[in-house]
Amino acid sequence: MALDPSDYTIQELGPEIQDVEDLDELREILAAERDGEDRAGAKKLIESRIEKFEAEDGEDDGEIDLDDMSPADIANTVRDIDDVERLEALLEEEKAGQDRKGVKNQIQNRIDSVQGSEEDDEELEALLPPEEKHPDLDHPTADKEHVRALEDGDYRDMWVYCETQQGELLDVSREMLGKAREMMDGYAEQYGDEERVVAVLIGDDVERLADECISYGADVVVYYEHHELDRFRHKSYTEVFCDMARGAGHPFGREDRQKETWRDYDEPRYLLFPATHNGRDLSAQVQAELDSGLASDCSGLYIENEVISNPAKVRREGEKEEFERVLHMKRPDFSGFEYSTILCLDNPNREFHPQGASVIPGSFEVPDPEPEREGEVIEHDIDLDDDWLRVEITEHDTLDPGVDLTGHNVIVALGRGIGDDPTKGMELGLDLVDAFEDAELGITRGIVTSSYDFDGHVEQYSKEERQIGETGQVVEPNLYIAAGISGAIQHKVGMDESDTIVAINTNTEADIRDFSDYFIAGDLFEVLPRLTEALEDGELNVEALADGGPAPDGGDD
Repeated sequence: MALDPSDYTIQELGPEIQDVEDLDELREILAAERDGEDRAGAKKLIESRIEKFEAEDGEDDGEIDLDDMSPADIANTVRDIDDVERLEALLEEEKAGQDRKGVKNQIQNRIDSVQGSEEDDEELEALLPPEEKHPDLDHPTADKEHVRALEDGDYRDMWVYCETQQGELLDVSREMLGKAREMMDGYAEQYGDEERVVAVLIGDDVERLADECISYGADVVVYYEHHELDRFRHKSYTEVFCDMARGAGHPFGREDRQKETWRDYDEPRYLLFPATHNGRDLSAQVQAELDSGLASDCSGLYIENEVISNPAKVRREGEKEEFERVLHMKRPDFSGFEYSTILCLDNPNREFHPQGASVIPGSFEVPDPEPEREGEVIEHDIDLDDDWLRVEITEHDTLDPGVDLTGHNVIVALGRGIGDDPTKGMELGLDLVDAFEDAELGITRGIVTSSYDFDGHVEQYSKEERQIGETGQVVEPNLYIAAGISGAIQHKVGMDESDTIVAINTNTEADIRDFSDYFIAGDLFEVLPRLTEALEDGELNVEALADGGPAPDGGDD
């Protein structure tokens, strides 16, 4: 009896039908799939297996009944027919029968392919690129060419783009250097290859930061200075970075590029960027120019081998393949409750380096610097093209940085639980903040994007500048009080390093309970005033609570 394809996933079905060599049985399996789940991927697997045996048995030379065939069946059949007259007869048969547009296109395309015919002038014009079709217009992208990935390229090292602001390294740059150092030390132990951490500095007067990069974990610092690059410009920064990344002799690099003594490979194996405004911009453009993938806004990274069975990623359908030295890039998924791990892999006949990620600031610890560390400092040699500087910065200003929630001993955070009375909920949160000596008020993304109607005296506290989470600020206070917050992953990554977390929620199944030290099952409109009163009366031992002491009387869970 033929197997039931609905009992298998598409990945499992491939290996199962490899042992089926009976055409009738394969056709029965295909019919069962069509009558059942009707999955396009599953049908393609079965049809490919049928096609193999039909070709071996010479069955394609028999009669073809188009009425009994699906468009996919017809497409697979006609691609092996080289007789133009037979193809034309099939085309006329389809026109006289079901007259399906897709089927007619498939047959006509095969006729054109066999004949090598040229399209008429109208069709040819439709295929022309815009700059040729309309030469009278200005085309700023006319010089853009698609650069393919390398073949048999040599890749080494982990490169870290170290972003600066006002002449100093951003903390996220230090975080990435520390994490890169940790990963490459583990890489050497696991694979026996000593590969390096390479820090990249681009800007004006950045060489002086090289020693600091080395102290945080870099083995090599490659820098490029130019007075025109005192502020970020995506075109020039991208061109300089990609020129750094491509080694001498690179097929898409500069012909005058001299061989470098410090590196002998084509491109980096891994690239890390900060997930800042400028870092996101640069990472996307660099990875596109290098024709590789990018995982954005990551909060976890590690390197290990990975066994893949996806038919699009392996050399032989239905088999598994092990990819080595894969950078696993974890990020909160769009549901807000789980992490997804992104792998920068392509099909096995195409190279997938550099593997690239942008890192959410605050995801990793800033390591302690080691001033005694030694490393190599390399000045990159390239002339800035005037075309890279078409945008001129005539003046600039520094925006008000807004509220800085970091560095406070206590954070009182409010979520959608204030929805029954948003203004009162905000007032209660502020009252509790005032009862502490060093506290600030934070909010969740849910409040920022809500349509809550706040009275004017508290409306300012509902703005994005106070948001805590993946797309907001990351805080690590001694005490974090989360009132009316469910605990979505995006919020968790912004506060889960707090020393003590106290959650207040009426929902005892809320996700935040899983990572709170204390969970108070209650209404924030009742609990917050009691906490404030206890603080003001001196009955609540805040230091003991922050150290893991008893929760306030009445409502710990």
